[in-house]
Amino acid sequence: MRTVLMVAEKPSLAQSIAKILSRGNMSSRKGLNGACSVHEYTGSFLGQSAHFKMTSVCGHVMTLDFIGKYNSWDKVDPAELFSKAPTEKKEANPKLTMVKFLQVEGRGCDCIVLWLDCDKEGENICFEVLDAVLPVMNKPRGTERTIYRAKFSSITDTDICNAMNHLGEPNRNEALSVDARQELDLRIGCAFTRFQTKYFQGKYGNLDSSLISFGPCQTPTLGFCVERHDKIQSFKPETYWVLQAKVNPEKESSLTLDWDRVRVFDREVAQMFLNITKMAKEAKVESVSKKEKVKQRPLALNTVEMLRVASAALGMGPQHAMQIAERLYTQGYISYPRTETTHYPENFDLKGCLRQQANNPYWAETVKVLLSEGINRPRKGHDAGDHPPITPMRAATEAELGGDGWRLYEYITRHFIATVSADCKYLQTTISFSIGPERFTCVGKVVTSPGFTEIMPWHSIPLEESLPHCEKGDLFPIGEIKLLEKQTSPPDYLTEAELITLMEKHGIGTDASIPVHINNICQRNYVTVESGRRLKPTNLGIVLVHGYYKIDAELVLPTIRSAVEKQLNLIALGKANYHQVLEHTLDIFKRKFHYFVDSIAGMDELMEVSFSPLAATGKPLSRCGKCHRFMKYIQAKPSRLHCSHCDDTYSLPQNGTIKLYKELRCPLDDFELVLWSSGSRGKSYPLCPYCYNHPPFRDMKKGMGCNECTHPTCQHSLSMLGIGQCVECENGVLVLDSTSGPKWKMACNKCNVVVHFFENAHKVRVSPETCDLCEAALVDVDFNKAKSPLPGDETQHSGCVFCDPVFQDLVELKHAAMRHPMHRGGQGKRQGRGRGKGRRPGGRLNPKKPKDKMAALAAYFV
Repeated sequence: MRTVLMVAEKPSLAQSIAKILSRGNMSSRKGLNGACSVHEYTGSFLGQSAHFKMTSVCGHVMTLDFIGKYNSWDKVDPAELFSKAPTEKKEANPKLTMVKFLQVEGRGCDCIVLWLDCDKEGENICFEVLDAVLPVMNKPRGTERTIYRAKFSSITDTDICNAMNHLGEPNRNEALSVDARQELDLRIGCAFTRFQTKYFQGKYGNLDSSLISFGPCQTPTLGFCVERHDKIQSFKPETYWVLQAKVNPEKESSLTLDWDRVRVFDREVAQMFLNITKMAKEAKVESVSKKEKVKQRPLALNTVEMLRVASAALGMGPQHAMQIAERLYTQGYISYPRTETTHYPENFDLKGCLRQQANNPYWAETVKVLLSEGINRPRKGHDAGDHPPITPMRAATEAELGGDGWRLYEYITRHFIATVSADCKYLQTTISFSIGPERFTCVGKVVTSPGFTEIMPWHSIPLEESLPHCEKGDLFPIGEIKLLEKQTSPPDYLTEAELITLMEKHGIGTDASIPVHINNICQRNYVTVESGRRLKPTNLGIVLVHGYYKIDAELVLPTIRSAVEKQLNLIALGKANYHQVLEHTLDIFKRKFHYFVDSIAGMDELMEVSFSPLAATGKPLSRCGKCHRFMKYIQAKPSRLHCSHCDDTYSLPQNGTIKLYKELRCPLDDFELVLWSSGSRGKSYPLCPYCYNHPPFRDMKKGMGCNECTHPTCQHSLSMLGIGQCVECENGVLVLDSTSGPKWKMACNKCNVVVHFFENAHKVRVSPETCDLCEAALVDVDFNKAKSPLPGDETQHSGCVFCDPVFQDLVELKHAAMRHPMHRGGQGKRQGRGRGKGRRPGGRLNPKKPKDKMAALAAYFV
C-alpha cells in the first residue's frame, strides 16, 4: 500500500478537504508543532490502494532575509544590500517548526499531493513544502512520478473531487516570479528604508513614525494620495452662473428645466441671457423623444471590485475585507477570493450555485423566479486564466456568519444573483424647450423591467418627477426664471475604493497585495482614514512624496513599478529569465539609491520646514552620564532620549511608558536609569540608556535592559534579581520586578510571562541562597502584619517560589498585556535573546525547570 502525503495551505482547509475525500471516514491527530492537525484515511490513488495523510502549513513555510550580519543597521552600509549582501531562506515562523513537522509527516511517504492555494503565492509555497519533504520521502522507482498538484477554486464536494481526479504539476515559473518579487522588495525596500530612517530620525524629533519606510509598491500608493491632496491645496474656486427655468404644465405642478449651455463664467453674459429669457411669456416644446434604454447587469465579481465595494458601501478596509473573504472561503461559503477574472467558463454550474440560495428569506423569491423562468448567461468579462469569479458556494444565515462576515457574504451573493438576472430596462423621455432664443431640457425615466435592480436595489433607477404628456409645438406658462450663482468645488480626498481603482489601472501590486500596501501607508502614519474611508495624507506622507519628486520622480510615480510587474508576469509565463530580470531591476534601483543618497539635502530642506529638530523636541527626563546635563525624552515614535549637549541619541523600548527610576545611576557609565512599563497588567523593568544601546558585556546584545544585564554586583541586574528559569520559553529567566509592590510580581526577561505573588508584602528580596530541589533562587518576604497569609501571625518567610508549600498558593501565572503584538516579548514575533546555559554571573547556577513546575502553575494559568 502506497502512502500519500497531502498538504493544504491552512489547517481548516486541510480538514475540509480531507472530510470530503474520505467521506468523513478519517482519524485526526495533532502534529508535533501543535498548530497543524494530521487527518488519515485509506482509499484509492491512481488505481492503487493508498494510505492518505492530509495536513497543512500555515501560509509561507519560509521567508527571505539577509544573512545575520547584514541585519545590523549600524554596521552595514545600505548600498551593500543591492548586491553584496547574501540572502537566505529562513523559517517564516520558527515557533511552528514547520520544516521539522513536514519532514516527520513526510518520512517514508511515496507521493505528495499539493493542495496549496491556486495562485502565484500558492505555487511558491508548493516548492517550499517540496524542499522540506522530498529529502525524506521514499525515492521514486525509475521514472515514477511522485509530485502532484491539485487545482481547485472552491471547497465543494464537486470541485475537490474533480481536482483529485485531474492532478497536475506545480508551476516552477510562477514560483520563481514570487521569489523575484520577494528579493526585489527586500533589497530595494530595506536599502531605502534604512537610509532614510536613520537620516531623518537622527535629525527630527516629531516625525511620529517608528519607521520611515520605502516600498516599490507602497510609495507609489502613497503618491496617489498625495497627488490628490496637492490638487485640493492648489485648487482655486471659480464663480459661475446657471440659468434655471420652471414651467407650469398644470396649475398645481411645476417642472424644472436644465439650461443647455449648462453654465457661464461671466456675470454680465449670464445677466444678458436672463434678461432675454425673461422677455418670453411661454416655453415652447421643440421636440419630444422617447427611447428604450438598458442598464446592464454587473460583470461577475473579481477581487478588486469586491474590495472597492467593501470599502465604499460596507465601510470595511481592504485588509479587513480580504481577511473576512479568506475565512468565508476556507469555511466553504464562497469560491477562492483572489481572482482577476470576471468571466465564467462555459461549463460552470451557475444553476447549481443558484439553487443553493433558493431558501434564503432575503432573496428566495427572486431565485425561484430565475430558476423557473430561466437564467440569463452572465456578461462576457475578462478571463485572466486564474480562477472563476467570486461566487457563493453554500447557503448561509446571518446567525452563522455574524456581523461583517454576513454583510460581505450577502453582497457577494446578491452580486452573483444579479449577474444571472435580466438587465434593467427603462423608458427615457427627453423634452426640449425653447424660451426665447435659449434652449432648455428636462429628462424623465420610467422603469419598464427592473431586472437585476430587484436584487441590487441600490442600482435602481431613481424616481424622478413625472413628465407631462406633450407634443412638439405645445406652449407652457413660465413659472420662474432665475440666475443661480455657484462656485466650482475642489475634488475630495481619495477614497480607498478610488485608490484601489488607480492601483489596478497602473499595475501597482496584485489583487492579493493591494490591501497590504494600503494598510502599510496607514500603519506607517503616512495617511489617516477619515470619514467615508477617505485617505488624508499626514505631514510626513506629504513631505516624503514631495521629496521623492524633487530628487527622482520615478521613485514615486507608478511607471517604473508597473514595468517591473510586467517583467515579473513574464517570468511567471516562462517568457523572461529570472536572474536577468532580477539583475537588471536591482541595477536600476542601485543607481537610483546612490543618486538619492547624494541628493538627500533636497528632501531635508522640505523636512526642516515641517518638523522640529531633535534638540528642540521633548521634555527633560534623565541626566546624561557624559555631560551630566538633562537629556530630553522624545515621546513621538520612535520614543528615544536625546542629549543636545553631546548630540547623542539613545533608543528606548517602544510601546510603553518611560519615567525616571528613583534618580539611580548605572555603576558602569553614570547615566541615570529609566523605568519602562507596559502598564499595570504588563511588564516593567529599569534600564540604562547607554547600556541599552551599547552592551557592556560580551554576552549582552543591543536592546537589553537591567533585567538581562549580567553585571555581577549591580542591585538592578539579572544576577541580583533573577529567580528561576521561565516556565514557558527556553532561554528566559523570571526576574523580580522590584517596583511592583505592594502587588509584587516577577516577569520573564524574554517572553511575556508574568508571575504575580505576595500581595500586601512590605518587602520582597532575592536571597543568595538557592532551592535544593530546583536550584531557583529563594526569596525573603516580609508581609504586612494585618494581612499576612503566614500561619501563627508570622510576617517573615524565606523559601522557593516554586517548591515551598507556604508560597505555592500565592503564585499566579499570567501573560503580560502588550500594547502592540510586534513588541519584543509579546505573543507576536518574539526575538529570543538566548543567554546560554551554565553558570549565572555571581556564581549561582541557572535554575533548572522542576518537572512539576508547569503542572503546579497550570491551575493558576489565566
